[in-house]
Amino acid sequence: MRERETASLTNKMTTALFLPPGVKILSVSELTRDVKTLLEEAFARVWVSGEVSNFKRHGPSGHWYLTLKDGGAQLKGAMFRSSNLRVKFDVRDGMKVIARGRLGVYEQRGDYQLYIEELQPEGIGPLELAFRQLKEKLSLKGYFEPGRKKPLPAFPRRIVLVTSPSGAAVRDMLEILGQRWPAVEVWICPVPVQGEGAGAKIAEALRALNRLDGIDVLIVARGGGSLEDLWAFNEECVAQAIYESRIPIVSGVGHETDYTIADMVADRRAETPTAAATCVVRDWREEEKKLRSVQQRLCDRIDRRLELAQQRLSELSNRPCFRQPLRRVRELEQRLDDTAERLTRSVRQSVAKTRQRIEATAARLETLSPLNVLRRGYSLTRKEDDQSVVRRADQVCPGERIVTLVQAGQLVSRVEEVSAASPASQG
Repeated sequence: MRERETASLTNKMTTALFLPPGVKILSVSELTRDVKTLLEEAFARVWVSGEVSNFKRHGPSGHWYLTLKDGGAQLKGAMFRSSNLRVKFDVRDGMKVIARGRLGVYEQRGDYQLYIEELQPEGIGPLELAFRQLKEKLSLKGYFEPGRKKPLPAFPRRIVLVTSPSGAAVRDMLEILGQRWPAVEVWICPVPVQGEGAGAKIAEALRALNRLDGIDVLIVARGGGSLEDLWAFNEECVAQAIYESRIPIVSGVGHETDYTIADMVADRRAETPTAAATCVVRDWREEEKKLRSVQQRLCDRIDRRLELAQQRLSELSNRPCFRQPLRRVRELEQRLDDTAERLTRSVRQSVAKTRQRIEATAARLETLSPLNVLRRGYSLTRKEDDQSVVRRADQVCPGERIVTLVQAGQLVSRVEEVSAASPASQG
């Protein structure tokens, strides 16, 4: 105890010796908190551009950690999950970005870092960001699903061009349609294709055309231009009108590299207005070639069928049944005669056998007949009333009439007396 008190007193004396009076001694934690407060107050909202490196996604939390660097320095950054969920692009090492956030200090390591709240690719503008956001929104609604897109008619009779009547695009489309299929009827629905309110007028025109009958295809088109010039075809009202259309719609906006929301929602996307006109009608010259080819194949097939039929007819005509048609009839007649003869013979044999069986049975019956017994001098006595055979004397009574059958007739008599035979005589 005494040694500890002595050491503490020595330390206080040493401190008092080398520090000026009134100086406040800060701990590391206190100093770090003060620095953190100064940074957060001075740099509460900053925009920083740099190249992404050491990008990591933390699995459990979903937070992002990265380093922004340029040629002379680097800055650590963190973007929490609640903020990075709003980022619409994939962040990769080497990508140049612009980050908005606030500066702070991670006290455990004493590092200062940027807490990022918003992240954009460097060079992207507000229209591009709006395009991506609308694309994401409509994709979730199913506007781009291939299963909902309507097929184009093979031979449309009436086509409506929804475009500017004074642009080069409408002249090119009319020329292509006239060259490829002159019989098609073409209407022009004039609309502004750029500028304030152009999208709303295009959507209104599409809805109005859908209330008319007899329209087979709609072409929404305009020539090339900048993203700002083509923006009317990236508006949600136009996408909704195309999505709700009962008439198939072909979108031909800009050049090959241009891609608008209208292109994604339409039933068919064409790289240019000229390509849009090309895809809705067929070339009559190509169709004529197809018809001639079909005609030739049909004629060849008919000739082949006729040739085969002629060969078949020739083969049939050479068969014996056609060269001697009565020969088969004679053979059948002969077979019929043979069958009739066999049937007659079989019937006769069957009748003879049946007659023999009948005669044998009759002979046996004749042998067993009671009349044969009568021929030998025996008689048969019956009662007159019920015709029952009298076998014993006690079956009749005196005065009862009986009928006696003999070989040549019968005798009717009356019983005068009945006497029973002795047992000895019966035996």
